[in-house]
Amino acid sequence: MADRYLSFTGTAPGRLLTRRLGLPQPAALQRWTPERPSLKGARLLLTAGKSDLGLTDADTRTALGSLDLTTAPSEKPAAVVLDATGVRDVETLAEVHAALHPVVRSVADSGRVVVLGAPLDPADHHQAAVQQALEGFTRSLGKEIGRGRTVNLVRLTDAHAAESTMRFLLSPRSAYVSGQVVEVGSAPADVTAPHDPPHDPDRPLTGRTALVTGAARGIGEAVAETLARDGARVVVLDVPQAEQDARRVADRLGGTALALDITAPDAGTRIAAALPDGLDVLVHNAGITRDRRLVNMPAERWSSVLDVNLASVLRTTDALLESGTLRRGGRVVATASIAGLAGNAGQTNYGASKAGIVGLVRALAPRALAEHGVTVNAVAPGFVETKMTAAIPLFIREAGRRMNSLAQGGLPIDVAETTAWLADPGSSGVNGQVVRVCGQSLLGA
Repeated sequence: MADRYLSFTGTAPGRLLTRRLGLPQPAALQRWTPERPSLKGARLLLTAGKSDLGLTDADTRTALGSLDLTTAPSEKPAAVVLDATGVRDVETLAEVHAALHPVVRSVADSGRVVVLGAPLDPADHHQAAVQQALEGFTRSLGKEIGRGRTVNLVRLTDAHAAESTMRFLLSPRSAYVSGQVVEVGSAPADVTAPHDPPHDPDRPLTGRTALVTGAARGIGEAVAETLARDGARVVVLDVPQAEQDARRVADRLGGTALALDITAPDAGTRIAAALPDGLDVLVHNAGITRDRRLVNMPAERWSSVLDVNLASVLRTTDALLESGTLRRGGRVVATASIAGLAGNAGQTNYGASKAGIVGLVRALAPRALAEHGVTVNAVAPGFVETKMTAAIPLFIREAGRRMNSLAQGGLPIDVAETTAWLADPGSSGVNGQVVRVCGQSLLGA
């Protein structure tokens, strides 16, 4: 369903009226297209404190993917990267303000601000305090910067492992990701799949096989399309009732369809049998809602949501890891939700299932990487424009759209782009993360 309010505020009368009434003024977001694959403008590199990265500015530019970072832009910056890894006390924290205060107003519309922080040092509570302060700073700046601009914090152990993350956050692909904290660790040396071709940043998934559950429509279809765009051979999995739609999507993408009830006890075994050559990317997108307040919720509504949204994810992930179907260098990307982080009335079953995904990711990620060379992460969508949200009553739907820093709903492509970043072979340093794709929702963000 079209966002008429967003369209109205893009007109001169709309801007005037909403400004006078103090109403939200969302800006049309710049998303990735083949014609506009990057943000137009300079990328400014600033420093607060003495950098902990141990790199010169030139080295940093190289380590972060040759992102053309400059210390002296000649034009309005499309992005600002602040290296605050060396901030270790309250005095040097002031340099964060000193660095960004003069330039933040000049960042272009739909621009990016990325703050680079360091892991919290448990042996130095002063360093831990001010590095944690960066989180409050970036979240607050994200809520005030406006005009479609985003602000995120990346905690780095090794800049050389952050290339794919920086490419994502400094590009139109991250249009609906703001106010997030992403930790990037050192990438283990042996997690690149031996069959991978040379890395192509425009098609990083070339030579890889990706399976997306619930991919016949909606967000799952967008994820399948985006992974195929990035070079993956996609397997479109959905329930037998949606087989015709799944085949339509698979045929369009040059992939294959797999009609399967993901809640079947032998689903993992059947997926493994259908993929004798192995799997590189497993995206758990299938999910259902059966909303009702707890006092009116029969057991069947509870159990069906938990079975599809959580139990099936646990069973199939375990089965595909244990069988070796998920190859070294593989990726698991599960779908959580801000409902699982902040709660939502009438969704105790759904909220429980999505919070369970967060627990799965946090517990499994370090073990899966150590034992199988596979990373495990999750995306947590907020209000995304789908057929399901189009059926929400008008006033609740409008509240969902406006109650985030970007004052609009996201699109399925926003979830898909975030999934593709986590699936990238270059993202092996990103593990155990739950990334909210919610425009920095005012609830639970």
